[in-house]
Amino acid sequence: MEDSPTVVKLDQGGNQGPPVRKRRCLPKALGYITGDMKEFANWLKDKPQALQFVDWVLRGISQVVFVSNPISGILILVGLLVQNPWWALSGCVGTVVSTLTALLLGQDRSAIAAGLQGYNATLVGILMAVFSDKGNYFWWLLFPVSAMSMTCPIFSSALNSVFCKWDLPVFTLPFNMALSMYLSATGHYNPFFPSKLFTPVTSVPNVTWSDLSALQLLKSLPVGVGQIYGCDNPWTGGIFLGAILLSSPLMCLHAAVGSLLGMAAGLSLSAPFENIYVGLWGFNSSLTCIAIGGMFMALTWQTHLLALACARLSLWELERVLEISTPSFSFYCWGST
Repeated sequence: MEDSPTVVKLDQGGNQGPPVRKRRCLPKALGYITGDMKEFANWLKDKPQALQFVDWVLRGISQVVFVSNPISGILILVGLLVQNPWWALSGCVGTVVSTLTALLLGQDRSAIAAGLQGYNATLVGILMAVFSDKGNYFWWLLFPVSAMSMTCPIFSSALNSVFCKWDLPVFTLPFNMALSMYLSATGHYNPFFPSKLFTPVTSVPNVTWSDLSALQLLKSLPVGVGQIYGCDNPWTGGIFLGAILLSSPLMCLHAAVGSLLGMAAGLSLSAPFENIYVGLWGFNSSLTCIAIGGMFMALTWQTHLLALACARLSLWELERVLEISTPSFSFYCWGST
C-alpha cells in the first residue's frame, strides 16, 4: 500500500510526457530553419557538390542584408520574382558567376559557403538590369552581367588585403565599383548596352504638403527595405522583411526602423514626395541600421542609439551633391566607420 502513491505519480508523469515533448520539439525545429542554419550546412558537407553550390548561391542572395540563410535566400528570390522575373534572373546569374569565379580563384571556402563571395554580384546583376534602357529580357545583357560579376571576387580580395590593415570591412564597395565602371563605360548612347538617361535637377522641386499621402508613406516603409535590392514593390519589401525576420527578429526590427528614419529624414528636408514613396530615402539607412544595431555589435541601448545616429547620417547621400547614382555608397561610408 505504501508504494501505490508512487505508482500514481509515475502514471501522471507518463501522461504529461507527450505535451512536454511537443513543446520542446517546436523550438528545436525552428532552430533548424532560423539563424544561419549551421546544422543544415554541416549536413551538406558530405553531399554532392551541386547541392552545396545551390546553398552557397542562396546564401549569397541573402547576404545582401547580412543574412546567411538559404531559406531566406529563397524568400528573397520569390520577392524578386514578384517585382520582376528578369531582374531575378539577372541577379541569379551574377551570383552564380561570382561564386564560380571565387572557387576558381581559390578564395576562402568558408567565405564562399557563407555567401560572402556572391552578394556583391547579386546587386550588380539586378542593378544592371534595372538601369538597362533595353527593357526586360534583353538576353545579350547577361554577357556584361557575367563579366562584371567576375570582377566582384577580385575587387573583394584586393580591397580586403588593403582594408585589413585598418580593420575595415569591404561590405558593398566591390558592387559600387563594378556598377560604376559599367555605367561609366556604357552610358545612354552606347549602341550595344545603353543605360537609362540620367538628367540633373535644374530647378527646385515644388513641395506641397497638402499633396502628402499617408497611405503612400505607409507603403514607403517596406519599399525602403525593398530598395536595398532596387525594388519598389511594397509586397516585395514585405517579403524581404519576412526573410530577414526568419533569420533574426532583431535585424528585421532595425531594418524597419532604419527605413522609417529615412522616410522621416526625407520629410524633414522637404524632399520630393515621389522619392520618399519609392523608398530612395530608406534603403541606405535601413542597411546601416541593420549593420550597426543587429549584426556587428552586441545590442545595448548605446549601440541602438549609435545605429539610429549612423542611419541618420547615411542619408547625407553623395548623389544629392554630385547628382550621380551611387547605390549603397553612403551606407558603406557610415556602416564601416
